[in-house]
Amino acid sequence: MRTPILLALMAAVAAPSIAQAQSLGEARQSQREVREERRDLRQAQRYGDRRDIRDARHDLRDARKDAREDWRDYRQSHREVYRRSAYVGPRGYAYRPVAPGHRFQPAYYGSRYVISDPWRYRLPAASGYNRWVRYGNDVVLVNRRTGRVVEVHRSFFW
Repeated sequence: MRTPILLALMAAVAAPSIAQAQSLGEARQSQREVREERRDLRQAQRYGDRRDIRDARHDLRDARKDAREDWRDYRQSHREVYRRSAYVGPRGYAYRPVAPGHRFQPAYYGSRYVISDPWRYRLPAASGYNRWVRYGNDVVLVNRRTGRVVEVHRSFFW
């Protein structure tokens, strides 16, 4: 009698971790495919004709779409990671949607708002002076030298 109960408990514990590893693996594989398609597009632009370039662009667009869908699936199945405490902005803060090119004051991208581990949220690494910053429930890529917004992900946090 003990053996079936123990096996059922072990299966119940192992199943969520297997599902989690599978979705993370799918997300990584999708990113790999996007990199390969970019490389193929560069090769087509260098050595191919118009049809090769068009086909490579189409393949890259499909790979990006698949990667986006895998990321959405991962985000949906790991809601607890994207659930954060209430956002408290700098003095005089009032949320207004922003777009790339918007300029923030330095108080909005100070160390208090910087996302120190973008990989936790499956965001690409920020390079150079760029940093991922929380702005309301959005995530914004900001150039710290100029304060300009480079990229925006709206309603990122629940």
